[in-house]
Amino acid sequence: MLENLHIKNVALIEECQVAFGSGLNILTGETGAGKSMLIDSLQFALGGRMGKDFLRKDQKKALVEALFSVKDRGFSTKLEESGIEPEEDGTVLITRTLNDGGKSVCRINGSIVTVTMLRELATDLIDIYGQHEHQSLLSPSKHIRLLDRFCGGRFDEVKEAYTKSFEKRKEIDKQLEELMGNEAQREQRLDILNFQKDEIENASLSVEEEDELIEKKKRLMHMERLIRLTLESASLLYDGTDDVPSACDNLSSAVSNIKECSSLDSTLEGYYNDLEDIYARLEDISREVKRYAQNLEDDPDELERVEERLQIIYKMKRKYGGSVEAVLRFYDEIVKEIDFFSNSQERVEKLTALREKEQHVLETAAEELTALREEAASRVAKQIEESLKDMEMKNAKFYIQVTPRDEWNNMGKDKVEFLISANAGEDLKPLAKIASGGEMSRVMLALKAVLVDADEIETFIFDEIDTGVSGRTAAKVGQKMSVIGEKRQILCITHLPQIAAMADKHFLIEKETIGHQTITSVKGLNEDDAVAEVARLMGSATITSATLTAARELRAGKKTLQK
Repeated sequence: MLENLHIKNVALIEECQVAFGSGLNILTGETGAGKSMLIDSLQFALGGRMGKDFLRKDQKKALVEALFSVKDRGFSTKLEESGIEPEEDGTVLITRTLNDGGKSVCRINGSIVTVTMLRELATDLIDIYGQHEHQSLLSPSKHIRLLDRFCGGRFDEVKEAYTKSFEKRKEIDKQLEELMGNEAQREQRLDILNFQKDEIENASLSVEEEDELIEKKKRLMHMERLIRLTLESASLLYDGTDDVPSACDNLSSAVSNIKECSSLDSTLEGYYNDLEDIYARLEDISREVKRYAQNLEDDPDELERVEERLQIIYKMKRKYGGSVEAVLRFYDEIVKEIDFFSNSQERVEKLTALREKEQHVLETAAEELTALREEAASRVAKQIEESLKDMEMKNAKFYIQVTPRDEWNNMGKDKVEFLISANAGEDLKPLAKIASGGEMSRVMLALKAVLVDADEIETFIFDEIDTGVSGRTAAKVGQKMSVIGEKRQILCITHLPQIAAMADKHFLIEKETIGHQTITSVKGLNEDDAVAEVARLMGSATITSATLTAARELRAGKKTLQK
C-alpha cells in the first residue's frame, strides 16, 4: 500500500506531502489544478519517463519519494535478489531525483538502483490505469497475459513445464535442421571444416612457441654484433693482451696482495675471503662468456626458417582467432562440429526420438494450459458480466475466446481474445469495436474488480476512469470502486460527485498564484470539507444548503454500501 508521497519542485508543485489511506482515496480539483501531476510524479518515482517541463521552473533538482508498506513476502525476496536490504516491517522507500541536466538517480531503501531495476520491482507495487491503458486492453496480443493472471492453481507450474519443453524442442528442431538441411550445403560445410582442421593440425601450434621464436629471431638478426661483443668481453674478462692484462689477471694480483696484507693485519682476512670468492665467480663467468662466444655462428638459413615459421603462426592467428590460444579453441570447436556432421544419421535418429518424446511432453502441457485457460475464461467472463451489470451495462455479454494458434509459441498453443456485446441484440465483437469511452472504462474497471482476488498488487490507480459516464452509471462506477477498495487501496482522480462521494479519504488539489509564481497544493479533507467538495462537483454555480444536502445524501450512500 502507498503510505506517503513526497513531491518537491515538480512542475507547479513547490513541495507537498500526501499521506494516503487504505480503501478509496479520491483526488479532485479544478481543471488544470495539477491532479494528474500527482500521478505523473508517482509514475516518475516508479521509473517512468518525464519531459523537460517536469522539473519546476528555475529549480536545479526535482525530488519524489514514495513510501510503501508491502505485505507480500515474495517482494522482500525480490529485493534481496536485487541486492537491496528489506526492512523488517515491510516498508519500502523509493526515492528518485531529476536534475536540470536531465540526469536522474533512483534509490530503494537507500540503495542506488538502475531505472530498469526500479521499473521491474515497481510492477509488483502499483497497477496504474489511465487513458493509455485503453490501448493495452484493445490489443488482443495482451489478452492472453491478462487471462493467465486469473488462472491460479497449478497454472504457473504447468506454464513453466511448457516453457522449458518448448525451448528444448526448439533447440532439437534447430539441430535437426542443421543435420537434415540441404545436402550440398552440409557437404560444403564439411569440406570447409576439414580443410580448416587439416590446416591447423599441419601448423602444429603450441602456446609457448611464438615467444620463443621471436626471441630466437632477435638473436639471429643481431648475430654478427653478438659475436663481436661477446668475444671482446671474453678478452677483457679472461684472455687479456700483451699490453692490457684481463680483469681476472688484475683481480688475481689484488687477491695475492690482500692475502699478504691479511697476514700482517687480521682485520683484512674478511676482505681476502670475499675477494677470493669474487675471483672464483668472475673466472667462471669469463669462461662461460668465452664458450658462448666461440659457439656463436652466423646462420642466415636458420633466420629464414624462423621467419617462415612465424609467418605460419601469424597466418593462423589472422584466420582463426587473433591468438594461438584462440586458434586452438577454434580447432576444438571444428572437431566437435565435424563429429556432429560425421555421425549425422545416428544423431538424426536420436534427435528424432528425443523430439517425439519432447513433443508428447509439450502437447500434454499445452492441453493442460488450454483446459486451465478455458475454465478461467468461462469463470472470469461470467464475473466480468456481473460486474458490468453492476455498472449499468445490464445487457452486456462478455466472452473470452480461446482458440488454437496456427503456430505455437512460448505462451502455448492458444490465442485469446476478449469479445463483448455491449447492448442487447448485438453480436459479440472485439473490444476495439467499442465506440464508447464510458463502456471501455467500465470494462477495464470490471476486469480490475475480478482481478482483485487473483493479484498480489495492493494499490490500483485510476486516472480519470470516469470518462464518458455520468448520472446513475457514475454512481454504480463509484460503488464498484468502493467495493474494490475493501480489498485493495485505490487512488482515483475524478470529476464526478457520484464517485467522489464514495471516498474513504478525499484530497483536494488546488492552484493559487503567490507573487509571480503559480503553486499547486494538496489538502486532505475532513468530512465537512469533503461534502462541500462533492457539492462543488455537482456543478452548482453557488453551493447552497440544498446542494450540501444532496452531497450528504451521496456520502450517505457510501455508508449504506459499507453496511
